[in-house]
Amino acid sequence: MPKRILEKSALEISRLRVDGSHAVGGVTGLYLRVVGGSRSWVFRYVHGSHRRNMGLGSYPLVGLAEAREAARAALKLRASGIDPLQARQTQREAARLATARQMRFDDAAEAFIREHEATWRSLKHAQQWRSTLATYAHPHIGHLQVEDINQAQVLRVLAPIWKTKTETASRLRGRIEQVLDWATVYGHRTGPNPARWRSQLEHILADPNKLAPVQHHAAVPVAQLPDTYRRLLTMEGTSACALRFLILTAARSGEVRGMVWSEVDLEAGVWTVPAERMKANKEHRVPLSSQALELLRTQPCTPMVDHVFPSNRRGPLSDMAFTALMRRHALGAVPHGFRSTFRDWAGEMTHHPRDAVELCLAHAIDNKTEAAYRRGDMLEKRAAVMQDWAGYAVSMAPQPAREAR
Repeated sequence: MPKRILEKSALEISRLRVDGSHAVGGVTGLYLRVVGGSRSWVFRYVHGSHRRNMGLGSYPLVGLAEAREAARAALKLRASGIDPLQARQTQREAARLATARQMRFDDAAEAFIREHEATWRSLKHAQQWRSTLATYAHPHIGHLQVEDINQAQVLRVLAPIWKTKTETASRLRGRIEQVLDWATVYGHRTGPNPARWRSQLEHILADPNKLAPVQHHAAVPVAQLPDTYRRLLTMEGTSACALRFLILTAARSGEVRGMVWSEVDLEAGVWTVPAERMKANKEHRVPLSSQALELLRTQPCTPMVDHVFPSNRRGPLSDMAFTALMRRHALGAVPHGFRSTFRDWAGEMTHHPRDAVELCLAHAIDNKTEAAYRRGDMLEKRAAVMQDWAGYAVSMAPQPAREAR
């Protein structure tokens, strides 16, 4: 058995050629294991009824002094009733988990967008997410680990634009909150969300609704609608025709611009908008008034063109087609405002059931219990609403001359 190693120099240890474990003086249980040309430190101890070997590193990467220090630390754990090897494994696992949890905010934001963009209605929505976060959030917190982001850092993002770009800042806050909530669910952070509004940021930042009150879409007053429709009749072009159809159906701009002939049943007088083109992501049947059907029958059906109101390039009209038309002719409103005009007309000038009117606008029923039991879409009642609405809209339009008897 080789003699005990006491204070051998590095040179003497490296020259040791006898294979086996050599006890190291100064610390009970510390050995230098020699196998061929390799040397490593081992701490041997008994925990309960089990003999344990705890590696402390290879020589010369770990020197004698370091090996003794590590062995003494292990002895203290053992004296406290703790298994040093198990304690080290627990520590390493905790470090591994901590590393696995780490994620920068900009990486978390991109991961969140990738997971959710397939459920969003348009590519534009995902682009807006990336743009606002890249412009306002990433310069301040993009490089930070999501675990380390606190309220002060969120405020550094929001405060500079909260009063000057209130709507953008409010949306940005919500997006940061969603990203941090996502990171929490996936185990990348713990604790309360520093971007949450209720019971948190609402006590620090001014109410965005008071800073920038919601601006409703400019709408044509109910009394002026017939004259507006009459003016549209004098305008040529597909955009004017499509805008008249939008008024007659109280539909959204995108629904009309994307309309294709396969969605229309002229015989039944119904236009079925597929779920993927509806805001609520639910198929919607639109009853067509006699005026709407007459308008569609005047639209040319061109081979190889699917859209009912095609652009010059044979695709759908651009998203600015209606707005540009209304600005050019100073109609004093926006396309979406005609839905408000329809709602005002129905509430102020008719006795049609409120639910039927809301369904004409493809709105959900407020009463969730009633909505859960209702399976129909009130098509017949809505047909009556839309026919009355069309009759009012065209009431100032020139009437075709009657033939003499």
